Amino acid sequence: MTPYVLIWGGGDLASGVALRLHHAGIRILIVETHQPLAVRRSVSFAQAVYDGRTQVEDIFGVLIQGPDEMQTVWSSGAIPVLVDPELTILSLHPPLVLVDARLKKKKLPGRLGDAELVIGLGPGFTAGENCHAAIETNRGHFLGRVYWEGSTQEDTGVPGTVQAYACERVLFAPDDGIIENLSSIGAHVQKGDPILVVNGKIVRAPFDGLLRGLIHEGIQVRQGMKVGDVDPRPEVYRSEFVSEKSLAIGGGVLEAVLTKDAVRTKLWKA
Repeated sequence: MTPYVLIWGGGDLASGVALRLHHAGIRILIVETHQPLAVRRSVSFAQAVYDGRTQVEDIFGVLIQGPDEMQTVWSSGAIPVLVDPELTILSLHPPLVLVDARLKKKKLPGRLGDAELVIGLGPGFTAGENCHAAIETNRGHFLGRVYWEGSTQEDTGVPGTVQAYACERVLFAPDDGIIENLSSIGAHVQKGDPILVVNGKIVRAPFDGLLRGLIHEGIQVRQGMKVGDVDPRPEVYRSEFVSEKSLAIGGGVLEAVLTKDAVRTKLWKA
C-alpha cells in the first residue's frame, strides 16, 4: 500500500492541514462521519460526503466507497474522502501518519499504536501520552507550534475576536430539531436578517457582516450546537479561502511530518 497520511476529520482546520500536505506532494486520505457537522463548509473537504465531490481552493475532494479507490483519486490529483467513523481502515490499510483533527477539545484515549507518527490537534493532546506530537490551535503567539513534549493549551471556550466581536460571531441552534437554512455562505447580511430556522425558531444575524459559515441543510441539531459563523469584515474571499489559522496549523503538521526522517523518506519514496 502506498504510504499516506490519514486526516481524521474534514472541517475547516483540517483543510488547512490537507492543503499544506497536498501541495508538498504528500498523499492524503480524509476520514469523516456519516453526517459531518462542519460549519465552514465552503472550505471543508467534509462537504464531499454530501455532494460526492467538493473543491477547496485549488484542490478537489472526492468521496470514495472504499480504500481500493484511493489510488485512482490520488492519480487524478485529488484527495479521497472516506466515511469511516470507526476507522476500520486502520486494520485494512494502515496509514504512515494519523492526524487527529476532530477537535474534541478534551482528553482523548491514546492512539500511539495506530501509525508510525500520530499527531493531535488542539486541546486534549499531550505528546508522548495520546500522540507523538501535538499542534497548538489556540490563536496567539504559539499558534501552529509543534510540541514533542507537554500539552497544548486548554480550550478557552471563546472564539477569536474580530473587530470587537467574539462570541457574537457564532450562531447557535435555538432548539433541538432539523436545520432549515434561510441564507447561504458568502451572503452579505444585515443585523436582524434571518439566517436559519429550527422548529419555527429563527436565528438572525447579530450584526452586519458576511455569512462565513452555515451548517448543512436538513441536519438534526441539538440546542446550543454551533450552526453558523458571521464575520464583520465584508470581503467574500473570507468564505472562499481557508483561514490563516488553518494554514498555520497545517504548517505545524507539515513540520512534524518532515522532522521524522523515517516518515519523511517513506512518504516521498513511492
